[in-house]
Amino acid sequence: MIALAAFTAGACVSHALWTLIHECSHNLIFSRTYLNTLAAITANLPHLLPSAVSFQRYHMKHHAFQGVYELDADLPSCWEARLVGNSAVRKCLWLLLFPIFQITRPPRLREIRMFDRWILVNFAFQIVFDIAIYTLAGPKAFWYLAASFFFSVGLHPLGARWIQEHYLVAPPQETYSYYGPFNKLAFNVGYHNEHHDLPSVPWNRLPQIRNGAPELYNSLTFHTSWTKLLLKFIFDPNICLFSRQVRRERGGVALNAEVKPDIDILAAAPNSEPRPADHSANLPLRATRRS
Repeated sequence: MIALAAFTAGACVSHALWTLIHECSHNLIFSRTYLNTLAAITANLPHLLPSAVSFQRYHMKHHAFQGVYELDADLPSCWEARLVGNSAVRKCLWLLLFPIFQITRPPRLREIRMFDRWILVNFAFQIVFDIAIYTLAGPKAFWYLAASFFFSVGLHPLGARWIQEHYLVAPPQETYSYYGPFNKLAFNVGYHNEHHDLPSVPWNRLPQIRNGAPELYNSLTFHTSWTKLLLKFIFDPNICLFSRQVRRERGGVALNAEVKPDIDILAAAPNSEPRPADHSANLPLRATRRS
């Protein structure tokens, strides 16, 4: 019963909290960064694992250096991809244990701080919450939250969004959007091309980006069913963890280049017209050199 309740209801709530953490990482909830960080730490509590602040660090690098193995935690590690291979059973296990595999990726990343005071605060709050839940609500409540968390990012239709975003189903296009009913539960997180083009636009306005440029977004390959995509990923031997765009060079941008939000770039050039990103180009996105 715990697993069924977690799969049907808990995963939806847990995934919504993940989306909130994602918005906080882009400072889209409050005007001050520290308030967004505190909101992300609070939303992270039912996940039981402290990951909100570290996600912010890795996610901003993902936007600036998408596909760069040394900096993009969204890319599976080489050993991880070899281990899973093309086996449907191993793909299922990988999805089910996705948070565990995510934890193994940071040590390979460069120029990203593994620990700072905010990460320690995240850990401290999470430990206190976990102990409180186990002590006051009991082990069933604890395992319900744990199962909800694992389903929300893994072996579940909602978990298919990790496949949807950057797994190559129509190369050379490397980023894909999802336009389907689950966006109502996931706060439009499926609008991924739109998000990468303008990451400072909040979730509730992403459909306006697509509607404003239908000749661009409707000409790209997109998904309409996370469930269909989940089954395709599991059973299609032509899709595996190696089905990702990896950049062999960064266009001369240094690994320690400062990550600049698009809102800062646009503010620096108020008279220029924003241009959507090239979704097939083998170039790093939105990173600036340090002098």
